[in-house]
Amino acid sequence: MESMLNKLKSTVTKVTADVTSAVMGNPVTREFEVGRHIASGGPGLCWRIYNGTKKSTKQEVAVFVFEKKTVDKYPKFEKDQIVDSLKRGVQQLTRLRHPRLLTVQHPLEESRDCLAFCTEPVFASLSNVLGQWENLPSPVPTDIKEYKLYDVETKYGLLQISEGLSFLHSGVKMVHGNLCLENIILNKSGAWKIMGFDFSNSSTNPSDAEPKYTCKEWEPNLPPLCLPNPEYLAPEYILSVSCDSASDMYSLGVVMHAVFNEGKPVFQVNKHDIFKSFSRQLDQLSTMSPALLNKIPEEVREHVKMLLSVTPNVRPDADQMTKIPFFDDVGAVTLQYFDSLFQRDNLQKSQFYKGLPKVLPKLPKRVVVYRILPALNSEFVNPDMVPFVLPNVLLIAEECTKDEYVRLILPDLTPVFKQQEPIQILLIFLQKMDLLLTKTPAEDIKSSVLPMVYRALEAPSVQIQELCLNIIPTFANLIEYTSMKNSLIPRIKSACLQTSSLAVRVNSLVCLGKILEYLDKWFVIDEILPFLQQIPSREPAVLMGVLGIYKCTFSHKKLGIPKEHLASKSLPHLVSLSIDNNLNLNQFNSFMVVIREMLSRMEAEHKTKLEQLHMSLTLEEKQRLAKEQEQAVKLRNQQPLAPQTIKAANTNNSQTKDLTSSLLNSMTSLNSLSLANPARPAPVQGTTIAAFPSPSPMMGSMGAPVSNGFNPTMGFQTGGMGMGMRPAGPGLYGGMATTTSTPNFGALAQNQGPIGQTNKAPDMSALDSLFIPSQPKVTLNQMGPKPSPGTNTPWLNQFGSAQNAQTQMQGASVGMGGMPSGFGMQGNPFFSPQNFAQPAAAPSLNQSGIKQSASVNNDLKDLFG
Repeated sequence: MESMLNKLKSTVTKVTADVTSAVMGNPVTREFEVGRHIASGGPGLCWRIYNGTKKSTKQEVAVFVFEKKTVDKYPKFEKDQIVDSLKRGVQQLTRLRHPRLLTVQHPLEESRDCLAFCTEPVFASLSNVLGQWENLPSPVPTDIKEYKLYDVETKYGLLQISEGLSFLHSGVKMVHGNLCLENIILNKSGAWKIMGFDFSNSSTNPSDAEPKYTCKEWEPNLPPLCLPNPEYLAPEYILSVSCDSASDMYSLGVVMHAVFNEGKPVFQVNKHDIFKSFSRQLDQLSTMSPALLNKIPEEVREHVKMLLSVTPNVRPDADQMTKIPFFDDVGAVTLQYFDSLFQRDNLQKSQFYKGLPKVLPKLPKRVVVYRILPALNSEFVNPDMVPFVLPNVLLIAEECTKDEYVRLILPDLTPVFKQQEPIQILLIFLQKMDLLLTKTPAEDIKSSVLPMVYRALEAPSVQIQELCLNIIPTFANLIEYTSMKNSLIPRIKSACLQTSSLAVRVNSLVCLGKILEYLDKWFVIDEILPFLQQIPSREPAVLMGVLGIYKCTFSHKKLGIPKEHLASKSLPHLVSLSIDNNLNLNQFNSFMVVIREMLSRMEAEHKTKLEQLHMSLTLEEKQRLAKEQEQAVKLRNQQPLAPQTIKAANTNNSQTKDLTSSLLNSMTSLNSLSLANPARPAPVQGTTIAAFPSPSPMMGSMGAPVSNGFNPTMGFQTGGMGMGMRPAGPGLYGGMATTTSTPNFGALAQNQGPIGQTNKAPDMSALDSLFIPSQPKVTLNQMGPKPSPGTNTPWLNQFGSAQNAQTQMQGASVGMGGMPSGFGMQGNPFFSPQNFAQPAAAPSLNQSGIKQSASVNNDLKDLFG
């Protein structure tokens, strides 16, 4: 790693040293910072081109540097001639101003070591682009090495050169004299510009219609930099020592050939015997072979052939070349129009910009980004043109990388974000908001993009507010949560409350409903739901919007409404809205569906909470339950005793008590008490409809009662009507014979061995005396259906876990005083299941095995009036 850093450091130091040594002491460095070496150009590619910036304005420039040491091999006289020739060419270029000529930003400055001048930013010379890399940095820059000209660039570039020659020939009556690839420069935008006026020749009679030019005789002994490039010279220069504007047109023909032939001119010239070479060339041009031009596009091949004609009069002039069909390409015409925009009025430009979106996709990205985009950005200073320019800029932005967008588009776009007039600017931005939020850096979104959205929400135009509210959900996921919570949501709420437009109010609610998923639960509950109660209007669309927000919040997995909020705020509000006279039947039904869903969930959640509270066991209760379970397993595995064994035991133990007789006697006395008043016992405060104990063989083994009044191992039976349990007393079971059938204790008698041995069913009423206050209370599970005869289901299988108890309690409610009870919607005449829950609820009373009687109805009347 260290060696790599040292190598990089030495390379940078060497480049910096080269630049410093070349330009040190030159006056150009007083005003301009010189950067890295990027290209070469001019006669013989002798000028090194560096990028640079103006110190005072930070304006980007290109710095052309000629190092005098490169011609040290020549005698001083010839060296001075070379320097004078180069100085003449730059001075001539500086005096000429035209869009097709390279623009000089700072005139030539000479120092002891070099010549230097500054121009508009430059990419490279056409010669570099086509593979001639002399005087380039090493290694050759990748952007030059891999540069490929697109057809539209070639067409428009050649058109630009033709227009430049037309200006020289017709405008200033001048012949360039050395038009070649080295003297054509591609600026940073890709435009082709002419330079290298070292051998230019002005007309001796510029005021006359037919200009005349003098031509110097070729001097083969001069250094190459003191002579034009012979491979691009017209034959008459050498053979007849004459030239005119047609001579430049021959050079244009050779340039066109080279562009389509990888930078190669038509003929190779022997510079040591120039006259012989040109004579041979003249013969070849007179009988030109078709193969010579086979790589030139067919639609321009004939024109190139004419440009290369031996006879100057046959060659098309520059103005004629600009009008050939080859240049009537939609891309070339578009680029040409951009270059002449300064001549157009606003109406013409607006028409052009309207049609531009159809053309842009047909052009290469490089051409669009570096040629068209700068021209569009320059129009942002004209507010009237912004609505026409902006759609094209944003269309280009879609094809740019984020880096290109930030570097080439955003700086010019930022002032436009603040423009409020004309109103179309805001509309266009809103429609492309997803693009802006995707590619704009976060700090610029906060400072420029979101403030524009806020202005749109507060705009006086209803149409702008509507559009903004419709578009916000499409990019809500891209907005930072803090900005949404603190800036966006308050403005949406304000727009909803303060507007006089029904459309804005409804769209505000729809917008909020769509962006709920990007908010957190408690923000919605604390800020959105209370806001719904502040909305003053009661139009059906507004009411349905309110309902939609409630429904979305209630049903969304991430959000949800707590049951406390449902009971105290949401449901009361929705119920009051549901009976609004403006709603039709379908809208009312929509309200009721949501209300029922809320009621059902609230009921289920609260039941679960209460059941979990009541079914929590202490450590002592869990220990006792474990012992009961262990005892139940032992009894289940115990073998029944044979009858004769019992008889023998009774015979051997004369003191054994006859439990069966005692049991029957007790039942008889209890039965006589319970039947004393067969009609209806007087209601006792706190008593409820009781149930018989489940015929479990382990009923007698249950120990002390649970503190809350029921055994935690027993679930509820959905069909029961009990409102809680009361300690057993003399009248506890009175009247139950009318509501329930007598339980079958056959299984109990069989499991008790010889105690239950009898073929005659005994009077079971005496069992009532067994249930004294010290015994456990009876739960609603004991009201379940009787076991089928012969089944010996262990009691553990009849009592489920707390979770199973909840499942069995569908429809059950809570009794008075917090005691669990069986009162619920099933069988209650005051509650209709289809109004509060789905039809498939709990089984009916008939399925539970409990019959409804007149006494139960009377009890309900006492309870509910």
